[in-house]
Amino acid sequence: MTEILEQRGHLLTEQVNPNSQSLDQMTTLELVDVFNQEDTRTITAIAAARQELAQAIDCIAIALQRGGRLFYIGAGTSGRLGVLDAAECPPTFCTPPDLVQGIIAGGAAALIRSSEDLEDRAEDGATAIAHHRINAQDVVLGITAGGTTPFVHGALQAARQRGATTIFMACVPQEQVRATVDVDIRLLVGPEVLAGSTRLKAGTVTKLALNILSTGAMVKLGKVYGNRMVDVSVTNRKLHDRALRILQDLTDISREEAGYLLERSGRRVKLALLMHWTGLDPESGEQLLASHQGNLRSAVDSYKP
Repeated sequence: MTEILEQRGHLLTEQVNPNSQSLDQMTTLELVDVFNQEDTRTITAIAAARQELAQAIDCIAIALQRGGRLFYIGAGTSGRLGVLDAAECPPTFCTPPDLVQGIIAGGAAALIRSSEDLEDRAEDGATAIAHHRINAQDVVLGITAGGTTPFVHGALQAARQRGATTIFMACVPQEQVRATVDVDIRLLVGPEVLAGSTRLKAGTVTKLALNILSTGAMVKLGKVYGNRMVDVSVTNRKLHDRALRILQDLTDISREEAGYLLERSGRRVKLALLMHWTGLDPESGEQLLASHQGNLRSAVDSYKP
């Protein structure tokens, strides 16, 4: 670990960007333009990591199907992005809160107040793994832009010892920082516009990658029909309206009929669609969905009156 820390000054994320060396002398428009030009590198980085991202999606989906959980773990910006993605899974996919979890060095307080000094404690990462009782069914995804965060490495090492599937996500090449994990994702966006400020391109590309991973895994779990979030949690007016529109778009029924169907299904869009397409009552529909692990398309295709 000491060797990793000593090489931080040579990391890709710490280098000086030649395109923004006169940042403090630029006009406001030039400043916006250089950010915009550099941010295009995030799309290229995602494309370059497509194989690893696909591998990670499959690992996560298999683990969740088998009763495991997904944990994001990081410090600072990386940790906050993991917590954010985890927090958005329940309303989007109606998942239980413990299915996808975010762990950040310093705990909840670090979400709103910087506590970057805590990232240097590898033992805290290991403690977090033990605290959450992570086991061989789970997946632990360590996020660290510069790749050297001891908190993340300590967590990944502890997770491997417990038999969990491990994924590493960093914005430096493997030859700069190596990681012994099952899937190694490198998102190489180059030096930041503001040297060393990895909340910029590194943060953006991390958010893009997490969007792909969590959404991709949920698609594999059958929580999406076509490109509709049929497992959406109907908890407010906006989401109620979205649920009605999904039902209307996929069935060609009126808004009034969609509202009646949604209420009969207990406000479960997936079940409402199944009931409409098969004529089943809510209880029978629930049983059919359960027999297909909640996959709506599979349940509908298998139905024989």
